[in-house]
Amino acid sequence: MAGLHFELVSPARLLFSGDVASVIIPGTEGEMTILPQHAPVLSTLRPGYVTVAKDGGISEKIFVRGGFAEVNAKGLTVLAETAIPMAELDASAMNAQIKSAEEDVTAAKDDESKRKALENVDHLKGLQAGL
Repeated sequence: MAGLHFELVSPARLLFSGDVASVIIPGTEGEMTILPQHAPVLSTLRPGYVTVAKDGGISEKIFVRGGFAEVNAKGLTVLAETAIPMAELDASAMNAQIKSAEEDVTAAKDDESKRKALENVDHLKGLQAGL
């Protein structure tokens, strides 16, 4: 039996809730693998894939853009601004994410915000190339 309770929530719906073996999240400082009994941590997310490893070696990937992850004694919770299961992620969905990120660049009010928005656009284009 898996020992890490994991929930992934977006504004639109609950995408995952259950016990798992581990979860890899795309933190802004790099990818993190969360295992049962992980130390408490709070991280913002960059665009990327949450990889959920279930018992028996089965894994599931979910694209996320924006949001944060919290690990505490109860498990891991990811609150994502956007979350799309890989089965639903296609070129048009990724193009929509890139367009939204490009709008964030245009709307940036200072250099740091613009830098982060440009970084997100570049990262999304890299993810798009991998589809």
